Amino acid sequence: MKTAVILFNLGGPDRPEAVRPFLFNLFNDRAIISVAQPVRWLLAQLISRRRAPVARRIYDRIGGKSPLLEMTRNQAAALQDQLAGAGDYRVFIAMRYWHPMADETAKQVKDYGPDRVVLLPLYPQFSTTTTGSSLTDWRRAAAAAGLNAPSHAVCCYPQDQGFTVAVSQLVAQSIRTATATAPPRVLFSAHGLPKKIVDAGDPYPQHIELSVRKIIDKLAIDGLDWVICYQSRVGPLQWIGPSTEDEIARAAGDGKSVVIVPIAFVSEHSETLVELDIDYRELAESLGVPAYVRVPTVADDAAYISGLRDLVLGAVNGGDTGAPPAITSGGDKRVCPPGCPVCPMN
Repeated sequence: MKTAVILFNLGGPDRPEAVRPFLFNLFNDRAIISVAQPVRWLLAQLISRRRAPVARRIYDRIGGKSPLLEMTRNQAAALQDQLAGAGDYRVFIAMRYWHPMADETAKQVKDYGPDRVVLLPLYPQFSTTTTGSSLTDWRRAAAAAGLNAPSHAVCCYPQDQGFTVAVSQLVAQSIRTATATAPPRVLFSAHGLPKKIVDAGDPYPQHIELSVRKIIDKLAIDGLDWVICYQSRVGPLQWIGPSTEDEIARAAGDGKSVVIVPIAFVSEHSETLVELDIDYRELAESLGVPAYVRVPTVADDAAYISGLRDLVLGAVNGGDTGAPPAITSGGDKRVCPPGCPVCPMN
């Protein structure tokens, strides 16, 4: 049986000229700006035009483009290798806001002629703005391509064994490095969301906490000082907190070293390579933080990729249920809070 596995990620500009259209695609997404067309199109044009010069300067600091596609290709190749002995699997990539996008990938998958499709986001924690948007767009693209094979979606895996083992090992190494200078505080930094999206029922903050609690359990360090915080705030809206900047300042005031963990990112991109590695490091140094250690993303870590393989096999084999589900949360149990209105398992 032929199985296509689709890895979903955000995407990023592959050259300076792609920055503005990438931003337009981002802000023209209903999951990001919820107003109706044509107002959303007009807003996306305005915002992308205004923000493109700033964004280009950010990407200029990391070579003029995002490394996300290359890293996702490495993850796809590693997953392909780990699935080699399990049957006829082929791994594809679908980016949300820049190439290869869902329409391109759906045509490639149609040509492959799979008997079934596994939809696997590279977002361990579910949000309507990431996984939710990608799955919705994929269904549209698959229908347009005439791709009728049954699909099995993994909507989230915040407590996945492979993911949390990979992160905990990287965090443990960084804690040892920071401790040589001063007792550390571990900042689990996730990409922020406007508060209104969370108030509408988005379970992302609860999923972040599930991931962090699992990692803390695996670290098993008595008295570990840690906090969850959120980065990348933009615009006038109220965002969920506490902010990563404020937590860096608080650590400085307490004389703590900082170990910063990009808990919602599995690949390096501008939010890690610029915001965490440059901007927040400069902030920490200016405030007198004794040591600032940034934990790498899991990328193609063997434990993480092994976890992805198990998620794929669980999706097609039905886990403990014995019947392949249409959607799974990385296991047989729903992880969203009771009554969550946007849980895809509803």
